[in-house]
Amino acid sequence: MRKTLIALTVAGVMAGCSSSQEAVPEDPALESTDEKVSYGMGLVMGQRMSNDLPNLKMEQFLQGIQHGHAGDEEQTRMSREEIQEALMAYQTQLQEQESAQAEELAKKNQEAGEQFLAENAKRDGVKTTESGLQYEILEEGDGEKPTAEDRVQVHYTGELISGEVFDSSRERGEPVTFGLNQVIPGWTEGLQLMPEGSRAKLYIPAELAYGPGGNQRIGPNETLVFDVELLEINPE
Repeated sequence: MRKTLIALTVAGVMAGCSSSQEAVPEDPALESTDEKVSYGMGLVMGQRMSNDLPNLKMEQFLQGIQHGHAGDEEQTRMSREEIQEALMAYQTQLQEQESAQAEELAKKNQEAGEQFLAENAKRDGVKTTESGLQYEILEEGDGEKPTAEDRVQVHYTGELISGEVFDSSRERGEPVTFGLNQVIPGWTEGLQLMPEGSRAKLYIPAELAYGPGGNQRIGPNETLVFDVELLEINPE
């Protein structure tokens, strides 16, 4: 959103505005190259605006384009400074709205996660640690347990509590190797509870996962579920 607004500013939306009352035909011709390019540019800009400026006022927007293209500085309705101020105010308004929406979503996810974990803790085979991590051993291995300083090789599938898969080494067809002190706390703790060769489910509360910040594929305060196989400790 903000990048688009800045790009529009640089590209010339702020070039100026004047008063042109030329009517646009309902279905202008699309025969010449100039006509096709003009329509195509308008179509692309309109599609971008529908996403980036949902409250776009079409009458004012089209007048601004007409005035800017006319290039008559004397008839502009807003100065560049006024446009810049309006853009900054709009961006501030968007940031406040996005922040409020993120806080609301974080609260909703936190409450849903807590309810899920409370119910999940009642199931047979599910254990809860002091930190709040829940784990369930599906297949017991007979190897050693890793320490936080070890590297491990695993296969895993990560899901939201809705069941939506957001990441899976199994789908990629290749296990991953990493240091146990380089991942989220829920993984660091949970894998140390698993002997080599084990398969387990880790039910990780938000504070042991990505917290209120989330990441690109995980919302704020999401509780996560991982089906993990500990294949090897300190693989070559």
